[in-house]
Amino acid sequence: MEILYTNKKIELEKELNSLDEFVIGFTKILNDLKIKYAVISGYVSILFGRNRSSEDVDIIIENLEIGRFRQLWDYLNESFECINTNIIEDIYKDYLLDNTSIRFSKKGQVIPNMELKFPKNTLDSWTIKNRRKIVLNSHIFFVSPFELQIPYKLYLGSEKDIEDAKFLYNLFEDRINSSLFDEFIKRLKVGSLLKRYLK
Repeated sequence: MEILYTNKKIELEKELNSLDEFVIGFTKILNDLKIKYAVISGYVSILFGRNRSSEDVDIIIENLEIGRFRQLWDYLNESFECINTNIIEDIYKDYLLDNTSIRFSKKGQVIPNMELKFPKNTLDSWTIKNRRKIVLNSHIFFVSPFELQIPYKLYLGSEKDIEDAKFLYNLFEDRINSSLFDEFIKRLKVGSLLKRYLK
């Protein structure tokens, strides 16, 4: 797999797996509706070649008013379905506005599913504002910056998360903004984990 990394985007060509195709299909709708978002967590390392399975993909989208969310809901429901409930008012008020994620899968399937949420805190908002553009076999979507993605994976602390962090760090160590990376390492208080697992 060849990766072309620039300040504006990351381009890569590879044979798409089913999770890649799922992400491309879902994010195309967000792109078409001009909704800002960032794919985060485990799929980011899988995208770049880490060999592990995942049943879900995590995504943060910008806060939407109910009318705009209803538009997104209608577009998604052409190919996807919400696993939580099909009552849009409950999804919006009792889940998204209450900082609870919702899940979408392809119609008639449960796995994989997209775990979608509004920003819960300043880190989530920063992630969307500073998202990285991915061009995968000419398909465009956006992911969390590695400067936060890697420290946050260390912060989560499970074996799977630490291995994700190690994989991305080894792949992009020379490409990340070191001062920004160090800032998030300090903010999340994972300096000891950085030394233990990544250095």
